[in-house]
Amino acid sequence: MCGIVGYLGKEKALGVLLEGLKRLEYRGYDSAGVALVSRDRLHVVKSVGKIRDLERALKDAEPEETIHLGVGHTRWATHGRPSEANAHPHVAGPIALVHNGIIENYLELKGELEGEGYTFQSDTDSEVVAKLILYYYGGDLFEAVGRALERLKGAYA
Repeated sequence: MCGIVGYLGKEKALGVLLEGLKRLEYRGYDSAGVALVSRDRLHVVKSVGKIRDLERALKDAEPEETIHLGVGHTRWATHGRPSEANAHPHVAGPIALVHNGIIENYLELKGELEGEGYTFQSDTDSEVVAKLILYYYGGDLFEAVGRALERLKGAYA
């Protein structure tokens, strides 16, 4: 089962996210990642293995420590093998997405998006959701997410 942690507040987001992900370790997972949002950039770091492996990858990436907004995810593979490409968060333009569940019609949606020129780096249903939101995004994220959700079949959070 996947684990999701989000944070927006006065504390440094990275520490809060890592602590939250560590508290979810008992649930089992094969990979983990975080997305941190700064004023002008999205910082995404992912790794296969334990949270300590993610912490090592973060040291190499050196994201800004003053970031106060982010999301973290531990993944238990349902679509695609455990790999950095398949780990969450998935990014599509300015959108970073983490997801728990199964999108039953993801191959159909992926085919439609590929027909529109979208390319994919992972084998996951989650990346399809991120690209679908981007497809509908015209400046209103709430509307884009709503339109994308109308297209999804499955069980998800």
